[in-house]
Amino acid sequence: MKKLLSWLTIGVTAAGITAWAQDTAKDEAKKAGSDVKQAGKATGHAAKHTGKAVAKGTKKGVHKAAGATEKGASKVKQKTS
Repeated sequence: MKKLLSWLTIGVTAAGITAWAQDTAKDEAKKAGSDVKQAGKATGHAAKHTGKAVAKGTKKGVHKAAGATEKGASKVKQKTS
């Protein structure tokens, strides 16, 4: 009888812990929504960072090309003088 009572107690306790740990569908939907929101924010930050890097690289390239153009123009001017 004591063994039966012990096993019954263990079974009820295990079932109670399992039932307590389960999330409802509403909780799962909230968690999914939160994850999507965080992913969207991370994507936005990454896009902003990438955009700034592209702008910096473009500006650097334009300035380098302008310098080369000036250098070429001065060579042409020297030859024609």
